[in-house]
Amino acid sequence: MRTAVNPLTRLPERWEPLARRSVDLLREHQDARGAWPASPAFAPYGYSWFRDGSFIAEGASAAGLQAEADAFHAWCAAVLERERPAVDRVLAMLEASERPDDADYLPARYRLDGTRQVDDWWNFQVDGYGTWLWALERHLARTGASAHVYAAAIETAVRYLVATGLATCRDWWEENRDHTHVATLAGVAAGLFAAVRLTPLPRDLTLSAVEVADRAVDLIRTRGTRDGHLVKWLDGADVDASLVSVAALYDVLPLDDPLVTATVSEVEERLVDGGVHRYEADTFYGGGQWPVLASLLAIHWSRSGAPQRAAELLDWVATSADHHLLLPEQLPPLLAPDVLDEWLERWGPPAHPLLWSHGMFLAAACTTVG
Repeated sequence: MRTAVNPLTRLPERWEPLARRSVDLLREHQDARGAWPASPAFAPYGYSWFRDGSFIAEGASAAGLQAEADAFHAWCAAVLERERPAVDRVLAMLEASERPDDADYLPARYRLDGTRQVDDWWNFQVDGYGTWLWALERHLARTGASAHVYAAAIETAVRYLVATGLATCRDWWEENRDHTHVATLAGVAAGLFAAVRLTPLPRDLTLSAVEVADRAVDLIRTRGTRDGHLVKWLDGADVDASLVSVAALYDVLPLDDPLVTATVSEVEERLVDGGVHRYEADTFYGGGQWPVLASLLAIHWSRSGAPQRAAELLDWVATSADHHLLLPEQLPPLLAPDVLDEWLERWGPPAHPLLWSHGMFLAAACTTVG
């Protein structure tokens, strides 16, 4: 197994305390079975999401936490192997032209022991399974380890994504069930392309995976645009900060593609005020600024040859940590302050810390130092 130089030793001194604290948090709060809760101190987030966890694992892997990333990916593989009968049932229903209920699909989140939590959560989101494949490939490339032990889980994930990846589902923010989302399509395409590179698949499945991935990219380019930039969902008009992931993380469009550069310009103009808001109509906890998204935008600028702008964003992330160096899910200023009290009454104070915030900061900070 390959052991790289610890990238944290090359970080600017002003980022080191938060980076070290982030590493400690990921180690402290990882379950013994490998899962990370979205937040250890916010009851609704006491579960492990494939999407959030995969981004946390990417940050852990980039920061040199190889064993911790290994454990998470093994946990995901075990979940998928156990869920194979559920995937078979979904595929059989779709092949019979039956519409599965949302509860029939694989959920976005699991208990830390890898079992399903049966409730009314907004669970039907397919991007997490593509994001897991994307993150797994990146981690194995860093460590030099083989994908062989993941082969069965990879095949299950691919079969599921081929059947569901182009359909409507909820977005990154667990909203808008009846739309097909551009960031979701990017995660699906990136995951399928990664899977084909990672391990031999049955020939028919390989062809289907490439076909669906290519179709996802085509949909992004054709129906996922308006006025020369990407939009939140197909045939829509809104801009969402998650769109930065299409090139900055998933690489399904080039960083210098005019669609990408125009989208980032729209995000900077509409959604950035020091930190980064999710989208203009956001009302969740008042619609604050998300450290996750500032780190995502920093990754874009770092990879696009604008390290000064990336550093500005990461400086903002560092200053958004509290005196314990804990990063929240979001923080003021708010786009819709009038609805904040509704969320406080429903769930209490917002998640703090959010492990995705810490994982994405690690990924972004390590990207700046190569």
